[in-house]
Amino acid sequence: MVSCVPFEGLPGDVQSLLSSGGSDEMDRSETTAKSRASGLEELDTRFPIWDQFFMVAPLVLVGTREADGRDDLAPKHMVSPMGWQNYFGFVCTPRHSTYQNIKRDGVFSVTYPKPTQWLEASLTASPRCEDDSKPALDLVHVFRSPRLGCPIVSDGYLYLECELDRLIDEFGINSLIVGRIVAAQIDPSYLRAADRDDQDLINEAPILTYLSPGRFAVVSETLAFPMPKGMKK
Repeated sequence: MVSCVPFEGLPGDVQSLLSSGGSDEMDRSETTAKSRASGLEELDTRFPIWDQFFMVAPLVLVGTREADGRDDLAPKHMVSPMGWQNYFGFVCTPRHSTYQNIKRDGVFSVTYPKPTQWLEASLTASPRCEDDSKPALDLVHVFRSPRLGCPIVSDGYLYLECELDRLIDEFGINSLIVGRIVAAQIDPSYLRAADRDDQDLINEAPILTYLSPGRFAVVSETLAFPMPKGMKK
């Protein structure tokens, strides 16, 4: 049998915190004092912190089909490749049709809009009417993706077609939806090539980004990141 001494070898202030059961008030006051001493402002993590500062995120339009066959599009910025293979994930909520449509049908599409399509991206966020329709989508040029038949927006620079891989609930009121990319298409002007400088590409084919919360930006000027020699994935 192994005898465990849980706090042995830990710094004194950590031992004190753990022994006290993690007194929130004591910890918060001490942390606040340290943050102010270092010139930082303490954020109250009893509430969501994300609207108190800006951060850059992608802006995409997720396309699904309603149960009656109508198209549904929704803008998303909490999105990411899920690792180095062909998996794509985004945050949603069971309260939204996007979640329910994907859970039912097991498929969805992703449109990456160009900078000129910021208004179309905004229109897809329009609220629904009493009959659950989205009239604003009539102003967006939509067609069906070639493999899965999900709605995608015309003139985007990148399209993904995904089959549901997993759905993880209970991130508070939110869920993580992960899809396996089964088809992808790209505007050739956005495609990297060995004989084309990356900065020239981005300057000629700028990227629309979402500056959360509530702003957007167009990226056309970038710098190569100084990767250490020998660094690998």
